Amino acid sequence: MERSSTLLVHFDKGTPSLPNEIKLSLEGNDVPAKVDAMKKAVMLLLNGETLPQLFITIVRYVLPSEDHTIQKLLLLYLEIIDKTDSSGRILPEMILICQNLRNNLQHPNEFIRGVTLRFLCRLSEVDIIEPLIPSILSNIEHRHPFIRCNAILAVMSIYKLPQGEQLLADAPEVIERILAGEQDPSARRNAFLMLFNCAQDRAINYLLSHFDQVPDWPEQLQMVVLDLIRKVCRSNRAEKGRYIKIIISLLNAQSIAVTYECAGTLVSLSSAPTAIRAAANTYCQLLSLSDNNVKLIVLERLNELQSSHREIMVEMIMDVLRALSSPNLDIRHRTLDIALELITPRNVDEVVSMLKKEVMKTQSAELEKNGEYRQMLVQAIHTCAIKFPEVASTVVHLLMDFLGDSNVASAVDVVLFVREIIETNPKLRVAIITRLLDTFYQIRAGRVCSCALWIIGEYCLSLSEVENGISTIKQCLGELPFYTAVEEGDSADTSKRPQQVNSSITVSSRRPAILADGTYATQSAASETALSAPSLATGSLTALGNLRSLILSGDFFLGAVISCTLTKLVLRLEEMQPSKTELNKACTGALLIMVSMLQLGQSSYLPHPIDNDSYERIALCIRLLCNTGDEVRKIWLQSCRQSFAKMLADKQFNETKEIKAKAHISHAQPDDLIDFYHLKSRKGMSQLELEDEVQDDLKRATGEFSMAGDDANKLNRILQLTGFSDPVYAEAYVTVHHYDIVLDVTVINRTKDTLQNLCLELATMGDLKLVERPQNYTLAPESSKEIRANIKVSSTETGVIFGNIVYETSNVLERTVVVLNDIHIDIMDYISPAICADVGFRNMWAEFEWENKVAVNTVLQKEKDFLNHIIKSTNMRCLTAPSALDGECGFLAANLYAKSVFGEDALVNISIEKQVDGKLSGYIRIRSKTQVFLSKNRSGRSLSAGST
Repeated sequence: MERSSTLLVHFDKGTPSLPNEIKLSLEGNDVPAKVDAMKKAVMLLLNGETLPQLFITIVRYVLPSEDHTIQKLLLLYLEIIDKTDSSGRILPEMILICQNLRNNLQHPNEFIRGVTLRFLCRLSEVDIIEPLIPSILSNIEHRHPFIRCNAILAVMSIYKLPQGEQLLADAPEVIERILAGEQDPSARRNAFLMLFNCAQDRAINYLLSHFDQVPDWPEQLQMVVLDLIRKVCRSNRAEKGRYIKIIISLLNAQSIAVTYECAGTLVSLSSAPTAIRAAANTYCQLLSLSDNNVKLIVLERLNELQSSHREIMVEMIMDVLRALSSPNLDIRHRTLDIALELITPRNVDEVVSMLKKEVMKTQSAELEKNGEYRQMLVQAIHTCAIKFPEVASTVVHLLMDFLGDSNVASAVDVVLFVREIIETNPKLRVAIITRLLDTFYQIRAGRVCSCALWIIGEYCLSLSEVENGISTIKQCLGELPFYTAVEEGDSADTSKRPQQVNSSITVSSRRPAILADGTYATQSAASETALSAPSLATGSLTALGNLRSLILSGDFFLGAVISCTLTKLVLRLEEMQPSKTELNKACTGALLIMVSMLQLGQSSYLPHPIDNDSYERIALCIRLLCNTGDEVRKIWLQSCRQSFAKMLADKQFNETKEIKAKAHISHAQPDDLIDFYHLKSRKGMSQLELEDEVQDDLKRATGEFSMAGDDANKLNRILQLTGFSDPVYAEAYVTVHHYDIVLDVTVINRTKDTLQNLCLELATMGDLKLVERPQNYTLAPESSKEIRANIKVSSTETGVIFGNIVYETSNVLERTVVVLNDIHIDIMDYISPAICADVGFRNMWAEFEWENKVAVNTVLQKEKDFLNHIIKSTNMRCLTAPSALDGECGFLAANLYAKSVFGEDALVNISIEKQVDGKLSGYIRIRSKTQVFLSKNRSGRSLSAGST
């Protein structure tokens, strides 16, 4: 069987030493050789070797040595060797070391005494310890603090043994007397720790009698005091009032570790506004530290506070935002997430003002991650403007300066923000359109241009705006045609060969141009491509237009968007322009642009011809301008905008619904007792104690103190480990909490015999690790025992826990083994539904290379029923808007998203259609960055996500 070990040493198994070689080195007089031999002996023992032949050699040649290193290695050797036989009795040869230990405890060298006392802390054999008790007690009052510290720890370890109270009956009184006169910080800490573990009442009396001196105590002692307060208050909540005063006094301690622990203790013990405010203020002060790891931990604590005490954390929002000064993007991201949850009408102006300043800093400073940081700020400002539309006017013009940002993701966020603001804030429409038309030429990204063109086509409503919109698009497209036909007489291969596109800027001309490879081309458009990296500096409209360069690079989707925008503007112009001449001029100009794009797309000039979708879209626009009807006009000029408004309304409805779901709290039972705090006696109670009493009463009234154990669903998580006919019955309750799995195993002795050395032996498969092995127990006839086992989880891979129960009886010499049923840890305990923006989902879908494709095979016949079944089975959230799933069309496509507790993302796309026979067919595609998600849903179909 495995044994517990207090020592861990790395061992290279490549060249193990032979016991005879070690024995020869120990018998010699060479000190370095003895040291090396002792190290080898210790490592061999730790790796399962017994080495019984070395014991006498060590007693003869190592015990008398005066070398400190050898003596320390000797104690390590004595710590790990077997000191008892199979029946648990002390081995006779162990008596030989007792005298040596007594001599060490009286040694003139302080180091020898100290390491010997430390060795005794890990010794559990009473027969060896009992003769050494007088020597141990004599070291408690030694002049050297190192010896006193270890002597106190030795006393505590001995007192905690099963027979410890008989060996050291007056140990608490002795340690309390030592604590009263001790000056060394470490010794005081160890003495108070001994009282805390062995005589809690004495520790409490000492703490309360020195209440005013606690802030001046050393850091080590203050940390033990906090542990004591947590333990006392959890067992007796009525006494926490006076202890909270001690915690409040420690919030101003010099040690950062003490202040952090104080804040955490305060939050766990009290819900009083004063206490929570003090803890939050302490956390905010810790954000000024330079260590990024500390900041991340503190931000996690602040996030927990804002979820449970939002009304208090709202006051701290500007203090939280100070963490934006850190250059670390993770810290900035978490800070913004917390701040966005704390925005109210009273502080939104102040928050937006600070975010604007941060945006301006990203423009002036040249830092590596400025683009990504700017994108986060834009998203944060977007959220603020949606929640509080009145602040949109103060930020929209500033953000529109970044439509031409070199960071495409940031520019996309800006244009999406502008699109939403112009719909939700009609008063800003004129100003936004004017600014957009003035800065449109700065936009360099195709995705941004497409969205900006849609805005121009939908929200240019006046005659001047429509005319300016058409003029701006024409200027950005440049002169037509996009290329000129090849003159007769030019070589045929020159006209047919696609020319390499370079970055030189030319105007339309029939003069030959020299390309980068030295050849000639008569098509001037061959040298026109996308511009160089954009900047925020103003440019000239006479230079090559941004739309022209993007179309010549082969972006015909943008060409289709341009055609749709021009069509909308011309249709709107028909309703406002009194002059038929101007109307016809605008219409023919738009038709010329569309025809030129089709001509360019079908030419041999570009490496890739126009795609069918873009071709059909542009052709539709041409047909529409040539023959306009009232119904078509209504669809193009009204329905598009109405659909967008409906999409925003659905988005707002879903967000509101989610907020209400989060705000839902449990209610008290009808017969629960409610205390009326107005009738409470306030005599002798401070304001903090009174607030704490009030908050506790509120929690009782709202059911927040209801124990999780009362939940009937707990029965669903109980697993039977053995059969009813086995001599030992066992069942386990499995609790999964993030990185930990706790097994509460109930073992029942169903026999008439006493079971000795009963042990629960567990092993794991997968990314699970047993933290500590449960100890042995003695179980009386027909009695039960609760055994707890802790298991660490390192990933969301499905794991298996298996094992057995081993015990002995007085009637049978052999050990009996009862094999347990396997415990399967399900993936669903690790993942939870999460929200992700459409842009982020697409980016992750493109980034994650691994994909698992599962064919749909189901008896369900309705598409929505199948989607709801998958959502429930996989514990994921549907990102597709409910409005997009309305109606019956025989086809359904939806995106699902979930996130694990380890920060891993799971993406799912469902595409199904109904066949003629009524059955559903299609595929479920799952993507993930790492190998994480492997499970079976409740219907038995295998779903997996991850990469091999």
